[in-house]
Amino acid sequence: MRVVIVTESFPPDVNGVAHCALQTARHLVRRGHTPLVIAPAVADPAADADAPCAVVRVPSLPLPGYPQVRVALPSRRVAAAIAAHRADLVHLAGPFVLGVRGMTAAARLGIPAVAVYQTDLAGYARTYVGTGEGAAWRRLRAVHGAADRTLAPSTAAVRDLEAHGIGRIRLWGRGVDTVRFRPALRDDALRRELAPDGELLVGYVGRLAPEKRVDLLSAVGELPGVRVVVVGDGPSGPALRTTLPGAWFLGRRTGADLARIFASLDVFAHTGPFETFCQTVQEAMASGVPVIAPAAGGPLDLVGHGRDGLLVPPGDPDALRDAVATLAAAPELRAAYGRAGRAAVEGRTWEALGDELIGHYLEVLRERTAVAA
Repeated sequence: MRVVIVTESFPPDVNGVAHCALQTARHLVRRGHTPLVIAPAVADPAADADAPCAVVRVPSLPLPGYPQVRVALPSRRVAAAIAAHRADLVHLAGPFVLGVRGMTAAARLGIPAVAVYQTDLAGYARTYVGTGEGAAWRRLRAVHGAADRTLAPSTAAVRDLEAHGIGRIRLWGRGVDTVRFRPALRDDALRRELAPDGELLVGYVGRLAPEKRVDLLSAVGELPGVRVVVVGDGPSGPALRTTLPGAWFLGRRTGADLARIFASLDVFAHTGPFETFCQTVQEAMASGVPVIAPAAGGPLDLVGHGRDGLLVPPGDPDALRDAVATLAAAPELRAAYGRAGRAAVEGRTWEALGDELIGHYLEVLRERTAVAA
């Protein structure tokens, strides 16, 4: 198949949309298909040197107040690139701006499209501007309604989409690299550096932005014998350093370095309530680390409460603190949760999820052929 992946974000960006688009392109190449990626332009001209396939960059501007996020500008390159690639199918990754143009081009060219829902944009609108949730859903309905199939990453996301009038939905999760993220990478030297007095290390990994509610960890940081570790960057970084004065801020980490940090934690705490999936939860589980997460969105599918982690009410700092205190007092329970978490994700490889995605592509192509006949 010749597949065009139109994505709102692609490496060197570090986020769920970019990572999933990269893994999709890699898997398609491994399976003998021919992908092309269309993504917003980034500042680094050598950014795509290690990409698994050709990448067409569309002019973009940094999002005001959040320069790490770039928004594509109107461009004829999208339709031209899809046509030139002679695409059999268009894959829209988290479509909202660039993806809308990709959907328009696919419809005009008569090419089937699969739209992958990945970001709770309505929740972000509510968080950042206090309004615009309805407008966000109208835009999402327009693009997903025009697609041949929408793939949602969790049962909570499926319910949200259906509640807002979007149909033709299938469930498609995300893979995790269980070779990169593994318990054996636990590093005693790193632990001595981060916890010189033997503190319990409670980590958060992700963007430092208002919707992630990392500030909820302030109550956790006040527990005796607990040290908070924050990995990531974003516009909330300066304020969080004030809110979490005793925490370690390690900045953005990737690759083997990130995997070593994950495995060296005692507890992973995710705080954001708007996750349609939550890849960092899977990476913590693969690393053998017990997870605490909000009982909302994607974590509801990932975390078995009382089996491999704990779910707490979203936005409740006291519940989060109490959950950490429970695990801090029970090392055997932490170990049991860690083992169960690792076992739960061992079959969720990107290879397995990539093959499942190709299956969705083939079904969509067959349905189009049947309609045409």
